[in-house]
Amino acid sequence: MKPLNLSAHAPRKPSERLAGVIFLARTVDKLRASLPGGDLGAYKVDGFSTRMLGYLGITEAELAAAVARADSDADVEAFILERTTPEVREDSNAKLLERNVGTYIDTLEGFLDRYPIAKDLPRETTIIEMLELDDTALFARH
Repeated sequence: MKPLNLSAHAPRKPSERLAGVIFLARTVDKLRASLPGGDLGAYKVDGFSTRMLGYLGITEAELAAAVARADSDADVEAFILERTTPEVREDSNAKLLERNVGTYIDTLEGFLDRYPIAKDLPRETTIIEMLELDDTALFARH
């Protein structure tokens, strides 16, 4: 896969699925931006992406290697499907969808510094929704 420049545009939406997994397409974009010639911009892999990978039982290094050798999303999807079960993928999605702004405001130091948009959102806003709004706000400023 070719490297991406995430200083020019956002990664795919967190709600977009790859191999049926929420957040995976976004994580693939971040890893592509980490390839030589790519640019992560304001993004990082550590965080919600590593949490999702933990739910799947796949390390960041394993997925990064799969992305580096992949020709397309189909190759990454095959990698994920070989290493996970439908139940694990569904469990990952459920865990990601239950995360909300209130959970992180109360438990994650520096959350509001990293995501100032969260200050104005209802506490029950899902993290998936918040990140989509954050992407929009980030590139509206560009």
